[in-house]
Amino acid sequence: MTLQLASNLSEDPGEKSSPLEKTFAVLEFVAERGGATAKEISDALGYPMPSVYRLAKALVQTGYLVHLKDQRRFELGYKPHQLAVSLHRQIGIPTQVKSVIADLHQRLSMAAYFAVYRGADVVVAYVVDSPKHPRLTPLNFGFHEAAHATAFGKIMLAGMNEPQRNQYLAVHKPKSLLENTITDQAELSTHLESVMIDGIAWEHEEFVAGKTCAAVGVHNGAGMVVGAVAVSADTAFMVGREREVEVALRDSANKVSKYFRTGLAR
Repeated sequence: MTLQLASNLSEDPGEKSSPLEKTFAVLEFVAERGGATAKEISDALGYPMPSVYRLAKALVQTGYLVHLKDQRRFELGYKPHQLAVSLHRQIGIPTQVKSVIADLHQRLSMAAYFAVYRGADVVVAYVVDSPKHPRLTPLNFGFHEAAHATAFGKIMLAGMNEPQRNQYLAVHKPKSLLENTITDQAELSTHLESVMIDGIAWEHEEFVAGKTCAAVGVHNGAGMVVGAVAVSADTAFMVGREREVEVALRDSANKVSKYFRTGLAR
């Protein structure tokens, strides 16, 4: 459930792709694999070896890949790290907000998240977890997919007006991830209306099997939803703690909302 440009392109090697798409496909494949030989890239993406070498050479020359000649493989260069640093700087979560999310993690012994709008996307901006209580595998910084199936996505979709929501879902068409995932737009709209009324979103094994998530919206001074605080845990660990989780989420969301209104999170 990460960005799958490389794998999508490889589903039909005969389908025409632009040179830029092919270049990014090579870059993403190497990144996801932690390194790859030219043959591995060729076999996975269906590109001829000369094309792979040409694309990889361009990525090496621009700093996105490095060529380990002794191992005959390509790995990520240093340019992606520079871009990641810039992205973190642009999204820029304040220290006070980070502290609230860290406190939420400690309070509930669950992975805790903060999500925001970035353009037309719902994006994971900050995560606090631990070895005993890890984040859901795809929910790293920058994750911006499957809003219909995540608790933080639902609470933020519920905060949109109907035209905004319809436009979002028209672009980000709901996909079935698990048996419980809601994909029918009418059913999803009804569900999101309930989320808006309740002020809390729950996701029971709609996104990752055996996991349950919950989220509450963060509001700005105009009362608009501008973000969400959320937690995730094993479904069995969540059972019986629903009220405790709701109270903690509302308390944390209120603190973060206060920051967005006044610049103070406490």
